[in-house]
Amino acid sequence: MTTIASPPAFVVRAIPAEFLDTVRAAGTDVSGHPVEPRAAGGGEPLRCCLRDAEPGESLILFGYEPPLPASPYREIGAVFTHAEACPGPTDDGYPPHWRDRPQVFRAYDALGRIHPTSRVHDTDAPEGALAEILADPEVTRIHSRNITYGCYMFAITRPTPDHD
Repeated sequence: MTTIASPPAFVVRAIPAEFLDTVRAAGTDVSGHPVEPRAAGGGEPLRCCLRDAEPGESLILFGYEPPLPASPYREIGAVFTHAEACPGPTDDGYPPHWRDRPQVFRAYDALGRIHPTSRVHDTDAPEGALAEILADPEVTRIHSRNITYGCYMFAITRPTPDHD
């Protein structure tokens, strides 16, 4: 008997590698400020490969503006990535090492405005919360954000037909 796999309910999207290549090459962030090289102390959330840094890894810290339509809700925040290109996330699913990390799931509509389905998520099973948020057709994307610092972690969208 052949089983057909269900399409994923959502796709997790790290900061795009092409964007990171530009930041690394220019040495400046979206505001024109120089990136800050850092040696990882361990535990810094890496937005390039969606895992925590190991002590001693070479990182950069810079300001990032997650893509949103022009709206008052656009913002810039500090993010860590590897200083050199890395392979990126291992899959499109929820980052396995961050499953138990409390996060704010900030939902946005097509105008780039925060949607009322936004919520705090603090268990090790984010799929249900994400499915509920994405069930609202007005939601076009979700940003996962750190609760303590408010930093952008990654984006969550519905799968697209051209997504591998």
